[in-house]
Amino acid sequence: MKTTTALLLCAALFLSACSKKEKPVETASAKERSCATMEVLSAKLKEDPTLAGRMAAIEANTARVLQDKSLNRLLSDGSILIPVVVNVLYKTSAQNVSDAQIQSQIDVLNADYNGTNSEYSTVPTLFSGVKAAVGVHFVLKSVTRKSTTKTSWSTNDAMKKSSQGGIDPTTPDSVLNIWVVGAMTGGVIGYAQFPGGSSATDGVVIAYDCFGNTGTATSPFDLGRTATHEVGHYLNLRHIWGDATCGTDYVDDTPAHNAANYGCPTYPHYSTCSGTPVEQTMNFMDYTDDACMYMFTAGQKSRMLATFVSGGGRYGFAH
Repeated sequence: MKTTTALLLCAALFLSACSKKEKPVETASAKERSCATMEVLSAKLKEDPTLAGRMAAIEANTARVLQDKSLNRLLSDGSILIPVVVNVLYKTSAQNVSDAQIQSQIDVLNADYNGTNSEYSTVPTLFSGVKAAVGVHFVLKSVTRKSTTKTSWSTNDAMKKSSQGGIDPTTPDSVLNIWVVGAMTGGVIGYAQFPGGSSATDGVVIAYDCFGNTGTATSPFDLGRTATHEVGHYLNLRHIWGDATCGTDYVDDTPAHNAANYGCPTYPHYSTCSGTPVEQTMNFMDYTDDACMYMFTAGQKSRMLATFVSGGGRYGFAH
C-alpha cells in the first residue's frame, strides 16, 4: 500500500519523479486505452521552468490537508459543483456530437463521481470497504461549436487556442472546459491538465468517439469513462500504477500495480509488486475498458477534494 509520505518526496524530487514515461501509446486500431496526460505533463515541465514548483506546492498542500482531517471534512458534504463548458471542434457531421451525447457525458460524470453508476454495488468484497462516492457534481453550462479543416489533432493543445484553429477556454479558474475533437495523433483518446498548469490550456480533451454513452461513442470506450478518467487527472489523480513499474499514485488505499491493465482482466488479477496484491483493475485510473472500470477509493476522494482547499489548484470551484 502507498503512503502519503510519498507526497512530500514528490515535492522534493518532482521534476524527475513526474517525468517518467509510461507504456508507449497504442494505436487506435488496438482498441486499448491511451491517455497522453503524463506525456503532456512531461512536455509542459520542459517548456515552463516554474511549473514544477507550482505543482510541488500543490502536493505539499495536499499532504497538509490529508493530515488535517478538519480541513477535508469541510468538503465532504458533496457541495462542490463544477460548471462544464463543452467545446466541440468538428470536421465531419459525426464529429459534431449532439446535445444529447454531450448531456449523456455529464450524466456519466455525475454517476461515476457520486457512486450511482450501476456497477458501484458490484465492487468486489476485497475493495468494498474503500470504495467511495466523491461528492462532486457537474452541470452543463454551455456548448461552443466550431467547424475545422483539421483531420487530426496532436497533444500540443492547439484545440485550446483560437489562434491555432481551436477554441479558447471559458473562465478556466471556475469552469471545467472539455474539448471534443476528431482523431488525435498516436491513437490518443484523451488527456488532461493537472492543477497548477497554465489557465490558457486548462481542461480536458476527449476524442469524439469516446465521449458520452450514446451517438458516436464506440466500444470499448462507449460508456463515458474516458472523461471520468481524465477528470480524475484534472483533479490531481495519477494513474493507479504510478507511471512506473510498481510506482506510486500517492494514495494509501489503492494496491500497487506493476503496470497498466488493458481490456477486462479476470478478477482477481494479481500484481507482481511486493506482496503480490490483487490489483484494483476496476479503478477509474487504470487503463481498462469502459465496461470494466467503475470505482474510486476513499483515498482518491480525499486527494481530489484537497484540490478545492485554498492552495489546491481548484479552489475557484469551491468559492
